[in-house]
Amino acid sequence: MKITTVGRQMTVPEDLKELAAKKLAKLDKYFFNEGDATVTFSRKHNKERLEVTISASNTLFRAEAEEETFRDALDRDIDAIERQIRKFKTRLGKRVRDTAFVEPDPAFDSVEDEKELKIHKKTFYFKPMSVEEAIMQMELLGHDFYVFEDSATGDTCVVYERRDGEYGLIVPTAEDK
Repeated sequence: MKITTVGRQMTVPEDLKELAAKKLAKLDKYFFNEGDATVTFSRKHNKERLEVTISASNTLFRAEAEEETFRDALDRDIDAIERQIRKFKTRLGKRVRDTAFVEPDPAFDSVEDEKELKIHKKTFYFKPMSVEEAIMQMELLGHDFYVFEDSATGDTCVVYERRDGEYGLIVPTAEDK
């Protein structure tokens, strides 16, 4: 697995990079050494925060933990990603084995305008997929919504989890009503 380490407002020591590589090697059995992982280290309010994102076959696995030490946060993230993989193993098994892997998607920027309004920008790989695949991606990422291109219509759509536990789909229309 190709591993990229990122330090947010810090330099990541070599021993932490080696520890992350050793722990992530445990997940190689699921990705056949072809997945891409991004490990982001940061410190905030005397806590150490670690985010792990693994991209394989256009599928993202993501976990984020804030602990007293990076070692504890890494253990928690690896466990969370393993749970995600086991949960979706039957759905993903064939796709992960049979398709190519892509570069890591998420990149975060903080931008401030004149009014001190903070805007967080996120970029991601945009591929055509079915509504069911989009819901699966949303669940894997642990998000409330997911933006995707509908493979059937080519429209940019949004799936979201409703408060009643069901899913919603937002489809654009050119008509002005």
